[in-house]
Amino acid sequence: MKILVIGSGGREHALAWKISQSPLVDKVYCAPGNPGTARHAENVAIKVDDLTGLLGFAKKEAIDLTVVGPELPLSLGIVDLFEEYGLRIFGARRNAALIEASKAFSKDLMKKYRVPTAAYEVFTEVEPAAAFIRKVGAPVVVKADGLAAGKGVIIAATADEAVAAVTDMLSGNAFGSAGSRVVVEEFLAGEEASFLAFTDGKNIMPLASAQDHKAVFDGDKGPNTGGMGAYSPAPVVTRAIHEKAMTEVMHPTVDGMALEGRPYRGVLYAGLMISGERVKTLEFNARFGDPECQPLLMRMKSDIVPILTAVAEGDLDGMEIEWHDKAAVCVVMASHGYPGDFRKGDEIFGLEEAERIEDLFVFHAGTALVDGKIVTSGGRVLGVTALGDTVREAVERAYRGVAAITWEGAHFRRDIGRKAVGR
Repeated sequence: MKILVIGSGGREHALAWKISQSPLVDKVYCAPGNPGTARHAENVAIKVDDLTGLLGFAKKEAIDLTVVGPELPLSLGIVDLFEEYGLRIFGARRNAALIEASKAFSKDLMKKYRVPTAAYEVFTEVEPAAAFIRKVGAPVVVKADGLAAGKGVIIAATADEAVAAVTDMLSGNAFGSAGSRVVVEEFLAGEEASFLAFTDGKNIMPLASAQDHKAVFDGDKGPNTGGMGAYSPAPVVTRAIHEKAMTEVMHPTVDGMALEGRPYRGVLYAGLMISGERVKTLEFNARFGDPECQPLLMRMKSDIVPILTAVAEGDLDGMEIEWHDKAAVCVVMASHGYPGDFRKGDEIFGLEEAERIEDLFVFHAGTALVDGKIVTSGGRVLGVTALGDTVREAVERAYRGVAAITWEGAHFRRDIGRKAVGR
């Protein structure tokens, strides 16, 4: 098989790494890829939003399966386009990817099909939103409706802060057109977990549990990012919570999407807030989480290619995933200033030393190759990911890897996995 992975981040490096291990695969391409994916695939200089270019490449190279990593090409309709030309592709069609591309659509869907979530209202003007905020009080959550690379959520501690966030979004200053509508919702207390599942639109096959760390600083302080680290399994997802997530969240959502004429194929990611035995849904994503993808694929024993193919063909029935008993932890190393304006072009040292550590792999995200040197080129630069017999052991190993890697201004959280170790 020839497989094309679309994307250039840590998630896509992990996918290329895992796919390249399959005995079914002869060749992997990655568009546009990064210096990390180049170790497992041939990078192709086509941007993720160049759907015509990607289609032309897939046809020319007779690609057997295309795997879409990021949300942008899904929301632009790449799956619809490829299927129109008879090409096999893994990912949600455009009308199904709306579950991530519009938070308002997602919230309305949850309300209609009784998926537990926070109370909310949708606004396009500041004054009605401000009146609602004053009525419900703080803390309150303000979300840009559209795609904002995981950063379009503000947890406001005061009503004034929430109104300022709404004003910033609706003016176009914060997230451009993604903030032309805002969702204001009640604040949910508890512990967050990531619940991912493969689905062919009917059958649902859950992945192992995982937990992300969205805030930029230790102790979940500071602004939200695309994710500063993740681990799997997540002890907060008990057997009872897993069952609730499937029966109360995943099944009603997949069934609801089908009833809406938007059959969902791909990987469906539910961000859950767990408090005691209560499960509520924060949001849905139409793709693998990044960085959750990295520890999940490190733990996945099964060949991923038959699963991706079965989803793309709409026949997941009878498929199973085997997991390693070990835990996995990913620590994201980011550029100075992220998630705001960040530096680029700093040379990265210590990559080879880190990867000499047993059961550790460094996934590239925001890196570039310049004059034979690996340099920083993005906000989230590397995902240092390690296995261990326990989460504690995986945490210690991952941070040994982090300690070996340096560049000027490198930033990372020092408490990834602490909640799991505490349990």
